[in-house]
Amino acid sequence: MYQGKTVFSQIMTFISKYEFKKIVDSYGGDYKTRRFTCWNQLLSMAFAQLTYRESLRDLETCLEAQSQKQYHLGFRSKVSKSTLADANEKRDWRIYQDYAQLLIREAIELYSENEFSVELKNAVYAIDSTTIDLCLSLFPWAKFRKKKGAVKLHTLLNLRGNIPVIIHITDGLTHDVNFLDELISVGKKRYQVI
Repeated sequence: MYQGKTVFSQIMTFISKYEFKKIVDSYGGDYKTRRFTCWNQLLSMAFAQLTYRESLRDLETCLEAQSQKQYHLGFRSKVSKSTLADANEKRDWRIYQDYAQLLIREAIELYSENEFSVELKNAVYAIDSTTIDLCLSLFPWAKFRKKKGAVKLHTLLNLRGNIPVIIHITDGLTHDVNFLDELISVGKKRYQVI
């Protein structure tokens, strides 16, 4: 009995497979790849993000529990933890960076006509940061506290559509003020700090 598309596959239809394939081809991302393509890696990581998976093992277990529906989710082959770990380690990260930039440009176009509740001439940006905890034994370079490791994710958001313009990762000890110093020197745009 046909019950329609899964919610995940409906969400993923908004992602242009054609544009993604062009970027993958430009970096040779699927060169000598038999089954687990860059597209499968993107699907896996998107599924992990949307379902709040905490590890690759957690993702593998969740997908295995839904093995009869994997094809309808968009996966054309089984996703194993080791294959995904190898892909995450060896595939060129610039593929996903370029695709994220493409999606950001599309989102900016989509929200460019949205009006603020206050009339403003220039774009308005907000700066936010979050600290991501890391295991100090696995990431000794990320010393944050005596027995704790961390990195800090600084984000500059365009408030018209809440779209990230700049994302910068630093060590956990870097304060937001230091990120502001970098922002002011970037490009020809002016930033007024209030």
